[in-house]
Amino acid sequence: MATNATSQPLDRSARVYVAGHRGLVGGAIWRRLEAEGFTDLVGASSAELDLRDRRATFDFLGSVRPKVVIDAAARVGGIVANSRFPADFLSDNLQIQVNLMDAANSVDVDRLLFLGSSCIYPKLAAQPITEASLLTGVLEPTNEAYAIAKIAGVLQVQAFRRQFGRRWISAMPTNLYGPGDNFHPEHSHVLPALIRRLHDAKEAGTPEIVIWGSGEPLREFLHVNDLAAASVFLLDNYDSDEIINVGVGRDIPIRELAELVAGIIGYTGRLVQDPSKPDGTPRKLLDVSRLEGLGWSAETRLDEGIRDTYDWYLRHLDSLRAK
Repeated sequence: MATNATSQPLDRSARVYVAGHRGLVGGAIWRRLEAEGFTDLVGASSAELDLRDRRATFDFLGSVRPKVVIDAAARVGGIVANSRFPADFLSDNLQIQVNLMDAANSVDVDRLLFLGSSCIYPKLAAQPITEASLLTGVLEPTNEAYAIAKIAGVLQVQAFRRQFGRRWISAMPTNLYGPGDNFHPEHSHVLPALIRRLHDAKEAGTPEIVIWGSGEPLREFLHVNDLAAASVFLLDNYDSDEIINVGVGRDIPIRELAELVAGIIGYTGRLVQDPSKPDGTPRKLLDVSRLEGLGWSAETRLDEGIRDTYDWYLRHLDSLRAK
């Protein structure tokens, strides 16, 4: 099923459209492309282009005619948001992917990178999770709608490769964090939510805060700048219909993560677990041996990445409070 796992390096003067370039992932990829000498980058904010609008998406791709498309556009959220709005997560992400890929195909885009998520894998997949685990078991119920949409995106990439010979690829990042993240206390992912809640508790002198779940689930965290570096590396070096994992190959219990964040922020109160709240998947560690075998591995240590993210949060605190 797989084709060659090598590719031609991208032309640094080729036009590259980064879908979602204002978001956490897209913004990091944009910065990485600039740092690597790409000179013709194209982006459109969600206000300028709603990728759920099929006609608008076709018109935009028809006007800019990129040679490379990076799909970093998605409706994302943490366990609370996914549980409350499954229809929105399924519908919006399916529309974004279908419209973008169909439009890219219509203008003969040769290279496209689709960014999925580690949540596509079964809830009880053997650890660490290999790419072969896809579609071998039931999904985690709290985010299965988002996962199904991302699985559909993977299959869509493979379909375009088979039917049209496109050199499109799919990468599955683990849990991401970094500057530009969503720090909403309820609708964000676990790490930025912890940063905000622990910072607020420190500032208010709150003696204790409650952490959802048992604290025992293990999670892997990848700094978004590392994902950006991996994305460009894969576009330069990878051409296969097989998905490829992007992670760090190490995980940490949620309880230890909370303690690490508290130490970096300087919060000295008690952390209390609420086991009545859902834990989600017990463990989700990606096997990154295929990517490391190609010559790439993540560089950012978790403590350094959290400090970097917290520094960014402090610098943007006023604008984040307004959201």
